[in-house]
Amino acid sequence: MASLLLDGRPPGGRTVADVVAWFGAMQGQDFASVAWSLGLRTGLSREEVGSAFESGEILRTWPMRGTLHVLPGADARWMLAHLGARAVRRAGARRLQLGLSTADADRAANVLGEALSGGQAMTRAECVAVLQGAGLPVDGQRAYHLLWHASQTGVTCVGPQRGSQQTFVLLDEFAPAAVHLDRPAALATIAERFVRSHGPVSVHDLARWADITVGDARDGLAGAEGIVRRRFDGRDLFVGEACHDEAVADGAGQGLPAWALPGFDELVLGYRDRTAQIDADAEARVVPGGNGVFAPTLVVDGRVVGTWRRRELARAVQIVATPFTRIRAADRRRLAGALERFAAFLGKPGRIGWSDRS
Repeated sequence: MASLLLDGRPPGGRTVADVVAWFGAMQGQDFASVAWSLGLRTGLSREEVGSAFESGEILRTWPMRGTLHVLPGADARWMLAHLGARAVRRAGARRLQLGLSTADADRAANVLGEALSGGQAMTRAECVAVLQGAGLPVDGQRAYHLLWHASQTGVTCVGPQRGSQQTFVLLDEFAPAAVHLDRPAALATIAERFVRSHGPVSVHDLARWADITVGDARDGLAGAEGIVRRRFDGRDLFVGEACHDEAVADGAGQGLPAWALPGFDELVLGYRDRTAQIDADAEARVVPGGNGVFAPTLVVDGRVVGTWRRRELARAVQIVATPFTRIRAADRRRLAGALERFAAFLGKPGRIGWSDRS
């Protein structure tokens, strides 16, 4: 929980950019979810978190697993080159299914590059209209694939929100500062960041999270700095040096707060083996059908104990909490406080209800 910045220590001026840099990348396909992941780790409001996406210091694009993440803007190029390459290679089969060619995808990237030049930002609908005007097929899932390819290959990225809609901008204009790493340095860097922000983790956790081979994960761990390897329950796991030393000194798991985490938070999503934080039967309720959609979770003492959902109204937020089993009154009060913190993040009072499982 210390690695994940969920041990309850005050943020102490920690910024959105600080949190993103700490993790290296955070799942970001649902903007509302990642905004709360950042808000609860910084103590900032929804508006303050949103404003952090205006400068290009952090941005959203598809650096690994073919999925949107939030990452430092300066790191986008090397992450796309070394972690996104597998997704690009796998995309050929998907293009065939969609009746698209590689030439179509490359032309779409060029068309968008021209349309967005000069600091332009366009919504998805506007981008699709531009592609359609250029004679490219955009029906069904073709439009998404062409937009994805343009970002996956480093031409575009997701820009600042326009109301509730995401925009696309040119990566080189939105985040001109760029770090360039060769492959060994890239693997070592992503290994170091993953371990310090998620540890203890296994080599298989890293391989799954970064979408790299187990061999590449081992190479990255061998080259990473600031991590230690320890034997837990017959397995070699890796943890950040600083968090390991603090846990030994302070005693792990003491005084952990309760949390109302958003869907896709790294506490659950960031691991191949999730037994440390969630029971196997409960995991099926957090990721129903194993379809990659993660529900918001209720967490007590580092363990997932339920899910929750919200409906934002004009003047309030309706929240329904669903514990997996009956919970103690004291834990229910702690979770109610966690849900109130979410409502405060939105700047509205919370109306909290409990399902009959509570």
